Amino acid sequence: MAFTPHSGGGPNRPKPQGPRPQQGQRPAMQNNNNKDEHRINERIRGVKEVRLVGDNVTMGIYTIQEAMRIANEQELDLVEISPTAQPPVCKVMDYQKFCYQQKKKAKEAKANAAKVVVKEIRFGPQTDDHDYEFKLRHAKEFLEEGSKVKAYVFFKGRSILFKEQGEVLLARFANDLQEVGKPDSFPPVLEGKRMIMMLSPKQSAKKKPVEQSKKAEQPAEGKQTVEVKGAKAEPERDITETNPLAAALKDAGLK
Repeated sequence: MAFTPHSGGGPNRPKPQGPRPQQGQRPAMQNNNNKDEHRINERIRGVKEVRLVGDNVTMGIYTIQEAMRIANEQELDLVEISPTAQPPVCKVMDYQKFCYQQKKKAKEAKANAAKVVVKEIRFGPQTDDHDYEFKLRHAKEFLEEGSKVKAYVFFKGRSILFKEQGEVLLARFANDLQEVGKPDSFPPVLEGKRMIMMLSPKQSAKKKPVEQSKKAEQPAEGKQTVEVKGAKAEPERDITETNPLAAALKDAGLK
């Protein structure tokens, strides 16, 4: 009977590849979570010279060993901040403090980011004048306070056949709000049963107190208005030449 050696041991067992770790030494583990971080201290490899910068450091080109010695004397880290430069640029700094400050700045920037508020105004394809004026006043208030306005016409059932009326209604709406807001795009976009138009507030749109507006209408004391006879009145300009919204209203038979 032929002898078959056991696959798990014996002289025919395959030997492990690579050098064996020394006694009492753990094999080095690779950390793949720090791919985007800077190389620091002993992780800076494959370079002979670096350009050294930092506080309390004489800037110049040093060997990597000399740069490491300078960082160790100040009990700081040697951080590679520009690996593609020739030679690479390294900075002497407290790397943990640097990472903490970067995270703190990112957190503050996220907290202070401006939040865009969108207010919705809904119309029907045959909205009456009273309802239109009511919603127009609310839209002016929203735009003056800095919010965006999402105006849309909702078509119910067979009213989708009158989508031209919705486009004319939104064109009139944008034209009446041109002093405080402007549409992001025109003509409006039809999405399903909704014809949508977004309006953004103008930076110059601000609420004016009623007293200041009345005071501006009254002539100043001690000043007289003089009417110049024979002055030629300037010809009225057709607003449809520069305003596509007014042109759309004119084509629909509305002012």
